[in-house]
Amino acid sequence: MFNRELSWLSFDRRVLELAEDEAVPLLERVRFLSIVSSNLDEFFEIRVAGIMQQEESASHPATKEFLAEVLQRARSLVDAQQACWKQKLLPALSAHGIDVLAREQLGESARAELSPRFDRDILPALTPLAIDPSHPFPVLTNKGLYLLALLRDPASGELRRAVVPVPRILPRILGVSDRKSFTLLSHVIQLFIHRLFPGLELQGSWAFRITRNSDLYVDEEEAGNLLEAIEEEIRNLRKGAPVRLEIEADVPEGEMQWLLSAINLTSDNAFRIPGPVNMLRLGSLIDMVSRPELLYPGFVSVVPAECAEPAKLYDRIAEQDIILHHPYESFSPVVDFIRQAAKDENVVAIKLTLYRTSGDSPVVEALKEAARNGKQVTALVELRARFDELNNIEWARQLEEAGAHVVYGLAGLKTHCKACLVVRQEKAGLRRYAHLGTGNYNPKTARIYTDFSLLTCDEEITADVGLLFNVLTGNLAGPKFKHLLVAPFDLARRVVELIRAETAAAKAGKPASIFAKVNSLVDPEVIGALYEASQAGVRIELVVRGICCLKPGVPGKSDNIRVRSFLGRFLEHSRLFRFENSSASPILLMGSADWMPRNFQRRIECVFPLRSAHVRRRVEDEILTTYRDRQGDAKSLGPDGEYVSCEPMGRLAPGAQDTFLQLAAKAAQARLSEQADK
Repeated sequence: MFNRELSWLSFDRRVLELAEDEAVPLLERVRFLSIVSSNLDEFFEIRVAGIMQQEESASHPATKEFLAEVLQRARSLVDAQQACWKQKLLPALSAHGIDVLAREQLGESARAELSPRFDRDILPALTPLAIDPSHPFPVLTNKGLYLLALLRDPASGELRRAVVPVPRILPRILGVSDRKSFTLLSHVIQLFIHRLFPGLELQGSWAFRITRNSDLYVDEEEAGNLLEAIEEEIRNLRKGAPVRLEIEADVPEGEMQWLLSAINLTSDNAFRIPGPVNMLRLGSLIDMVSRPELLYPGFVSVVPAECAEPAKLYDRIAEQDIILHHPYESFSPVVDFIRQAAKDENVVAIKLTLYRTSGDSPVVEALKEAARNGKQVTALVELRARFDELNNIEWARQLEEAGAHVVYGLAGLKTHCKACLVVRQEKAGLRRYAHLGTGNYNPKTARIYTDFSLLTCDEEITADVGLLFNVLTGNLAGPKFKHLLVAPFDLARRVVELIRAETAAAKAGKPASIFAKVNSLVDPEVIGALYEASQAGVRIELVVRGICCLKPGVPGKSDNIRVRSFLGRFLEHSRLFRFENSSASPILLMGSADWMPRNFQRRIECVFPLRSAHVRRRVEDEILTTYRDRQGDAKSLGPDGEYVSCEPMGRLAPGAQDTFLQLAAKAAQARLSEQADK
């Protein structure tokens, strides 16, 4: 198997290749460059932090050597990222009249312009923190931007040091000369930082940031109140162990060593940065320049005809299942599904899982309205959704105040499934309607993530969804689901059984194939089953966006396995599975789970079958066919761990996302024609 951490870095390298690719619109390349920084932050906060803890505990004899390899690979990636910015993106931006100036490029006129702005808009927000026997080294915030200042007392000749926090509220990029050019906030502060230290001589200043261990550790059995325990642990994260120092490359070695000693970190974890210390903030340049011609062409998500009238949505679902492919098709029908339930007098109960949502969530507002309208509202709020803990705590409190019943799922398990159940009183009695999805109830990410939504009132499926919620709220042991595959109860076992059924079919000379689209493939048992299937002759197509520990194309072991990664305008987040099932019709599944131990064992996940004939037909004819045939945005993984483009023309060839956009545009045009005919 490929190593998980190294595969993660390989994924980040493929994202960086998008920033390097001239076929990608220029400002989108800047965005991809910033995404690499965001991904690396999480990699250090979680994965590197975990390896360092193993090393400290001496739990594995090879950990030290492996940590060195991981840091070396990460350093190579950072070097390539900085080279992309300096050698490719900066010249390309300048050629389009967008100049991003380094500190040394700010001439006298720029300095004269920036000086009063510094005094007026920046200086009042700065607080220098002296470091001496009476002022110990401060606790520095995780990923906060700071300046280390070296100063000299002209009277005594004594050298002094100070740390200047750069307030997060200040914009990290500033326009110069009426926004004809731009520079970094840290550069402007460094130009005038001496004004913070009257009477002292500035010897130098260097921007830096520290990354800390950010994994939450909460003993749920000991915690009397999970919400309060997680709040307390988040407060403690600012003191988490440092795992990385990023600092400007021209810092003297002595000053860097002093800083490393102050934060108790070794040189191995120090990264000298020759350009912007935090490239994540370069993404703000995109909105500042307002150059739509340098972005992907705009598009409007399609609202399918059956969802066009929100007031009739439940009638349409009663007629047939509805499948939505986001972001090509709008997420608004999902929001309408919950909004209509909130105000429908016939609805008696709404149940929903909430893992991540937007800051101004219409979903949460609809749930609050439903509770105020006297409906029974149950919200499963996941307080441990990484980096969204505080947001979800706030949503939980607001929902409780509105009268909703808020629960946090099962102890020791994250609730990661995406499910909503609406119970409605109809003439024939109570009827259940459900939304099941692969993505979060977040309208904002639904515009940039590819995901699927299923709206259904299939009695057997909705009965299973009802049981799922009873498990989550009632802590039921050993539930038996008829159609849903639910972790940690039976998902892992049933996935392996489906793979082995294909293996048995191939050995019997019957048609056998597997298609699986996931974000990550790590689970050893699943990988072992796939190897066995390959050796039996099963044709296996895997679309794995990120981490993939399976080695395809190994002679005698995985000859029949192809692994591709699709990266492009949208984040490929959907999970889709197809098993040939030669004794009957193919089995089609969607869901929230990747093929990873954490999804199988430590999360509540839901994978659901597609039973409706017209839904299955669309998935087979449109979605699966597109992923198989359109590969301009795909790269293929080899047995050596390297990814190569599936198309000689690369992104100049049609890609899957391009095709889905074209299909959505055709559907929108057809809708307009129908309306015109009416």
